[in-house]
Amino acid sequence: MAAIVVSEFMDEAAVARLAARHDTLCDPALVDDPGRLAAALGDARALVVRNRTQVRGPLLAAAPRLACVGRLGVGLDNIDMAACAARGIAVYPATGANDLSVAEYVLTAALVLRRGAWSATAEVAAGGWPRTRLMGRELSGAVLGLVGFGAIGRLTAARAATLGMEIWAHDPHLPADSALWAGARRCSLPDLLAGADVVSLHVPLTEATRHLIDAAALAAMRPGAILVNAARGGVVDEAALAAALRAGRLGGAALDVFETEPLTAEAGARFAGLANLILTPHIAGVTAESNGRVSHLVADRVLAHLEGE
Repeated sequence: MAAIVVSEFMDEAAVARLAARHDTLCDPALVDDPGRLAAALGDARALVVRNRTQVRGPLLAAAPRLACVGRLGVGLDNIDMAACAARGIAVYPATGANDLSVAEYVLTAALVLRRGAWSATAEVAAGGWPRTRLMGRELSGAVLGLVGFGAIGRLTAARAATLGMEIWAHDPHLPADSALWAGARRCSLPDLLAGADVVSLHVPLTEATRHLIDAAALAAMRPGAILVNAARGGVVDEAALAAALRAGRLGGAALDVFETEPLTAEAGARFAGLANLILTPHIAGVTAESNGRVSHLVADRVLAHLEGE
């Protein structure tokens, strides 16, 4: 039986480092086969997951020797932290290792949606020439509103500033006198929603943030604004967002995270036919470079824990 089980994809070189020192089972298909995953955890002392493996009651019960969980990412809403703490199971997220990838995703989505010029390939190839219809907007001079001003939010802000954007931010957990506010206008959430041309979410999913962006919040956004959620599914009311896009209230939206992942047929159907919408499969923080950084950081922490460092 394996001492380390990896249930989702991980950089091959990082897996090799684990396997060189401990019996390791790496099988990304395990996340979709709960029975086989539970059977593999009988002797496991470490489990490495991304965001889909649910580290909760049944899985924890199947792993009586589990000492640590490595999270290939930063969100912890798929891990029962209280249950892990009660059993003395350490949890190691890859804090900071994919910040740059998320920041670049946010700005790429904002550029694509503000410009709006990349949706006519087939039409142009067929001889169409829709120049007037595809006249979009620049990011320079626009207001980027960041809901949450932690490490990723601040990294996004720094890069947006180089594009000439004005930075507004809302974060009730960051003291008003913190030096980290430098370069950003600190404001309330209602003021941010009313004034931002691009709203990007950078908050965890908690009871306080669930459906933080609901129908009322979407109605409060300025007409034509862009919404980007690469934080956590559930922060945005997806049905309300689809309705706002269909009504023409927003200029567009990009969602990388969803309340249910993968999307159910019903959840996906509400987005059908929306040309000003970008949907991606929880990939904002995953690039070739960040996958290496995240995987090796988690490998370091798992090995250190198992070997008593």
